[in-house]
Amino acid sequence: MTTKERISTQFTLQPAAEAPELLAEATAQALPTVTGEVEVFAIDPQIADTAALLDAADLPPATSANCVLVAGSRSGEERIAACMVLANTRADVNKRVKKLLDVRKASFLPLERAVTESGMEYGGIGPIGLPENYRVLIDSRVAEAKELIIGSGIRGSKLLLSGSALASLPGAEVVEGLANDID
Repeated sequence: MTTKERISTQFTLQPAAEAPELLAEATAQALPTVTGEVEVFAIDPQIADTAALLDAADLPPATSANCVLVAGSRSGEERIAACMVLANTRADVNKRVKKLLDVRKASFLPLERAVTESGMEYGGIGPIGLPENYRVLIDSRVAEAKELIIGSGIRGSKLLLSGSALASLPGAEVVEGLANDID
């Protein structure tokens, strides 16, 4: 059974463009920049965290991609990236991301700042609709996925799309080895 088939047994899938009320405003505005089908489904906000949703839908971690916001600076210039990694992997912040951002030290963007700048809710932050100065780095395994669950910008829904649709975001960079497997 595909991810879409499993999702559709428990949730109602619909074209994301037809349900802006299920998206953060920034996500809804940026949706036309994505090439490919993007669907949305409402969820109980209590299961917005990846592990809870995957458990509730009986899906493996490789069906979901997390958006991790990372920042660093060089010569007084701050550099921020949204790293898209599969739920069964962890962004290689200390080596790979740090090198890609060309910074001495990279760390997770503080929660309050991530929520404020993205205009999205914690537990729902996704790459569609992030500020233009954020780089979007997509692990190659995410880009290769046929179907993925990602944040919609709010805790009350999730998006379903292909990795290639995600990689079609303007300025998105597909990166080999962005994430490491979780042991």
